[in-house]
Amino acid sequence: MFRGKSDLIKFRCSLYEKKLLNIKAASAGLTLSEYIRRAVLEREITERLSEEHIELYKMMLQYHNNFKAIGNMYRKRDPNLTTSVYALANEIKLHLKKFQR
Repeated sequence: MFRGKSDLIKFRCSLYEKKLLNIKAASAGLTLSEYIRRAVLEREITERLSEEHIELYKMMLQYHNNFKAIGNMYRKRDPNLTTSVYALANEIKLHLKKFQR
């Protein structure tokens, strides 16, 4: 037997608060009810990436891969250059991890 959500809870807020809640719910890809439910129950709410953010992520990933390849090409010829290039690639990787949060 399916036991869905049947109880209704109402609360008052200003027009500004309602618009802000709607915007935050939309950016997380959730309905207003689900967004408020997660916020009240202290569940994780992750904001969806926009198309622009996705393109930036892909571009940074490509840069990371390119710098790793450059470092691999010069590994035997110039170890100092390789170290510098790997450091840059690792810095890019740290920024990529921020996208995943």
